[in-house]
Amino acid sequence: MSEKSAAIVRQSEARVLRAFGEEMTILLVGERTAGTLAMWTAVTRPSGGPPPHYHLNEDETIHVIDGRLAFFLNGKWNEVGPGGTAFIPRGVVHTFKNVGDGPSRHLTITTPSGFEKFFARCAEEFAKTDNPDMSRIIEIGRIGAEHGIHFVQE
Repeated sequence: MSEKSAAIVRQSEARVLRAFGEEMTILLVGERTAGTLAMWTAVTRPSGGPPPHYHLNEDETIHVIDGRLAFFLNGKWNEVGPGGTAFIPRGVVHTFKNVGDGPSRHLTITTPSGFEKFFARCAEEFAKTDNPDMSRIIEIGRIGAEHGIHFVQE
């Protein structure tokens, strides 16, 4: 078992990544939390959000700070405003969409860590072109047990 130590991350030390129409500010990564969790804030443009997917490895909690997000969970859509939170257990197909007129902002925590590595690899693909090859993103998600992200057809 890895030894845990306390961690403080200042805004100026956070890494900013862009993919799926989101800008993520990575605050805590697995290397800082002995794999316990990853945490970031994200800004999503109006109508933005990820494709429907599920995680094999992580539970995900999303807390809305600003704006309105609609979450697709358990086969239906639910809108959540500031102060609302969604918990998404691993294996549950989900997505979210910014349903407001302006950018939304939310805090995400995944347990254990790992999802932040997937998002960093996707950000590299999105940096190459505005419309990355989705088959490449799907391939990144399925790379062994490292990521375990599976996209589903709507």
